[in-house]
Amino acid sequence: MKSVKWGILGAAKFAREHMARAIHAAEGAEFYALATSSSEKAADFQAFNPNLVIHDSYDALLADPEVEAVYVPLPNHLHVEWTLKALAAGKHVLCEKPMAMKEADFDAIIAARDASGLLAAEAYMIVHHPQFTRAKELLASGVIGDLMLVDTVFSFNNAEDTNNIRNKPETGGGALGDIGVYAFGSARFVTGEEPVSIRNAHIVRENGVDVFTQVMAEFPSFAYQGTVSMRMANRQHITFHGTAGHITLTAPFNAGVYDIAELILEAPATERHVERWPTVNQYVLQVENFGKTIRTGAAYPCPLEFSRGTQAMTDMVLAAE
Repeated sequence: MKSVKWGILGAAKFAREHMARAIHAAEGAEFYALATSSSEKAADFQAFNPNLVIHDSYDALLADPEVEAVYVPLPNHLHVEWTLKALAAGKHVLCEKPMAMKEADFDAIIAARDASGLLAAEAYMIVHHPQFTRAKELLASGVIGDLMLVDTVFSFNNAEDTNNIRNKPETGGGALGDIGVYAFGSARFVTGEEPVSIRNAHIVRENGVDVFTQVMAEFPSFAYQGTVSMRMANRQHITFHGTAGHITLTAPFNAGVYDIAELILEAPATERHVERWPTVNQYVLQVENFGKTIRTGAAYPCPLEFSRGTQAMTDMVLAAE
């Protein structure tokens, strides 16, 4: 299979530390080009890919006929604009989450995707990790009985990093957009259900951005409670609690960075069962799945419609505040 040639719009820290390296390592992918006007930032990427083509503007990279797919790691408020520009330039697009700041903003992206025949998707990497497909499989098997509660938490503390785009309202900052997508989307992905109502949404803001959100929601067959925060010590956790047992993911979101991915199944009908994935890189799997969809037409694990559903839940939370 011919490798997909990738370009990255901007020399973001996350792109440098994770996604650029994942593209470089992925089977069927080539990290071909980077758009940045900073030679210093470019050097950080050239350190592991000396043959990298450097463009001094985003538009120049989009005009490069060699680039087939574009990764967009720009600040949140620029995601829709540059996703649409990349699609208009004939490029497949993988855009960081949240892809849009409200559900209605997905309309233009979905229309552009359908009109172009190109692949456009949110970089929601967790659904590419086998721990989530395994949790989905176990839940569907009935091993924990009827699902009663999904409990999620995702937190970190970046209070001292005042220049971080997550702490700035003008760049679409806030915990809900940055990590709420994981807390909400993971519950939706594993259960296959959509929220019916938000029973409670407690949101704390600082300088115009949400830094702590606690949510209680009702799904058709279970209750949901979740907390996301940018002002609490690092923690990640999901539990799917049923009438006959529970499934826990101990490093659900930054597997391999926060901790080793681990799934724990506890149910009276079975012995305590633990599965671990110490070497899986979900970013690499995301790139490889993206390439397979482009080259073979295989179904992509995270279509825009799924991402739109997560944003719809976020909108519901904000409306319930």
